[in-house]
Amino acid sequence: MLAFGVLAFTEAGRLQEDFYCQSCPLAEEIIKNSTWEHVKANPTVPARLLRLHFHDCFVRGCDGSILLNSTANNTAEKAATPNLTLLGFDVIDDIKEKVEKACPGVVSCADILALAARDSVSFQYKRNLWKVYTGRRDGIISRASEVSGNIPSPFSNFTVLKQNFAKKDLNVLDLAVLSGGHTIGVGHCNAFRNRLYNFTGKGGQDPSLNPTYAAFLKTKCKSLSDNTTFVAMDPGSALNFDNHYYVTLEQHKGLFQSDAALLTNRGARKIVRNFLNSSRFFRQFAQSMVKMGDIEVLTGKKGQIRKRCAFVNS
Repeated sequence: MLAFGVLAFTEAGRLQEDFYCQSCPLAEEIIKNSTWEHVKANPTVPARLLRLHFHDCFVRGCDGSILLNSTANNTAEKAATPNLTLLGFDVIDDIKEKVEKACPGVVSCADILALAARDSVSFQYKRNLWKVYTGRRDGIISRASEVSGNIPSPFSNFTVLKQNFAKKDLNVLDLAVLSGGHTIGVGHCNAFRNRLYNFTGKGGQDPSLNPTYAAFLKTKCKSLSDNTTFVAMDPGSALNFDNHYYVTLEQHKGLFQSDAALLTNRGARKIVRNFLNSSRFFRQFAQSMVKMGDIEVLTGKKGQIRKRCAFVNS
């Protein structure tokens, strides 16, 4: 049975359940229906929107800053190297346009992204996999320079990952379960090719990587200069949101160094094995997504409700 998150933030100025029930009662229905239409047309949308939501929340909190375009005077987050492969901006723009027609200037891009990420992943099950509390407002600052120090890197070891998550008030359990988001989507060669060809800095392969899997990856990413090829992060299950990521991780087939890092810590390794139980994974993923969705949110009169997600209101 798939469980909802149990955390709620209903005190004044915090996120709430059904925040738009009075101001835009059809908002969540519009977002869900539009999101599902996009997923029907393109089954890679869930991975795209989930990643967008992650990358948004880890820089300046869940404020929609990842959606802003660069300007003549500022290079925005989406232009930073870790974000150059992000997709799904067009989906959010389309959903925003529909919501604006129903309720102009009411629903934030940050909330649309949080809801659409949930709705896209949930499409497979036709039920909400986690709660999304709403009331976020949109940020007006987006700086590429702030990305690398906040977005968890695919090259990080466990100590760095733990510190990175701790800065966002997320613990090792959150780290292990949110890494399970890698059960859908693809990874580009430049994020893991060093594990195949130059792990030590003097050539050589990462000894922790399954040799058979490494040989397969080398047939896809054929050199250290490959910047364009991509492969499924969860072999054989790239379009299904499930706990298969942990099955492959146990087989030492985690694609990124950051995936393999979960097996280098005794506590994290125990959590990984716990998530071989599907219901435990879904239950904890729901709770950790609620925690992540509350990172440094702007509420009340902070920020603004952007009319278009890629631009600050003039």
